[in-house]
Amino acid sequence: MTARIGIIGTGWVGTSVAFSTLLAGHAGELWLHDQRAAVAEGEAMDLADGAAFYPRCAVSAVPLAQMREADIVVLAAGRNGRPDESRLDLLRDNARIAADVGRTLAGFGGILVVVTNPVDVLTRVVTEASGLPPERVIGTGTLLDTARLRERLAVRLGLSPVSVHAQVVGEHGDSSVPLWSGARVGGLALRDWPGWQAGEEAALATRVRRAAYEVIQRKGATNHAIGLVTAELLGCLVHDERRLLPVSRVQTGACGIHGVALSLPALVGAGGALKVIVPSLDAAEHEALTLSAAVLDHAFSAL
Repeated sequence: MTARIGIIGTGWVGTSVAFSTLLAGHAGELWLHDQRAAVAEGEAMDLADGAAFYPRCAVSAVPLAQMREADIVVLAAGRNGRPDESRLDLLRDNARIAADVGRTLAGFGGILVVVTNPVDVLTRVVTEASGLPPERVIGTGTLLDTARLRERLAVRLGLSPVSVHAQVVGEHGDSSVPLWSGARVGGLALRDWPGWQAGEEAALATRVRRAAYEVIQRKGATNHAIGLVTAELLGCLVHDERRLLPVSRVQTGACGIHGVALSLPALVGAGGALKVIVPSLDAAEHEALTLSAAVLDHAFSAL
């Protein structure tokens, strides 16, 4: 099955999402929209010129109103972070855009995927502005943080990332929570892995949290990894894969959290982030997750 997928915003991130989605073959039609109409048209033309090298898909630039006819809409519009600027510093500039898109898509029958940062707060903004149920407004959340954690653990252990099973929950940002207590490598608890020292965890967590800042300092934005992450999420939705992924959505009681959008493992399929799974947390992780929720709730309240 392929789908009509719309992407709002054709800057660094939106175009990387489009490119990764085309190569993965998840879309039968790919619609691009940007306030800079000529840029969206140019990106659509450029991508269409490569049609011989990806699965069949019609790529075009469309008006915003047409996004209501898509099966899935990706929100990638907004400005990028600046060096040493936190994701929450982006909030005021990007919340207005997210709210406008949410209102435009009120009553929309598909699924809305939020990529723009700060992704957790904007997921909540879009959910409230659109009136869509929480399971149909999904932020990419800590999917990228989790990928970064697995990659860095794999390098440390001399393994492939596919053999590392660890995840990050909470905010996609400075209060993210790596779940060290549940991390496993090839079926063995990470903390039982020969040579692993629990004292390494804090420094590795900092490296994961700082990863985006390091990239932004060098090239001005992060885009390729989030493009791949988003395409993976789109594939789960389009093909009803029913995978457990750490994605952001407005929580309705999991881990005692109500009304705040943040990442917890969720069953992702054709209907969205259908069911939130409460992970096993030790006392320190539970406390950190509660703090992360409070940080995000405060940021939303400041709007």
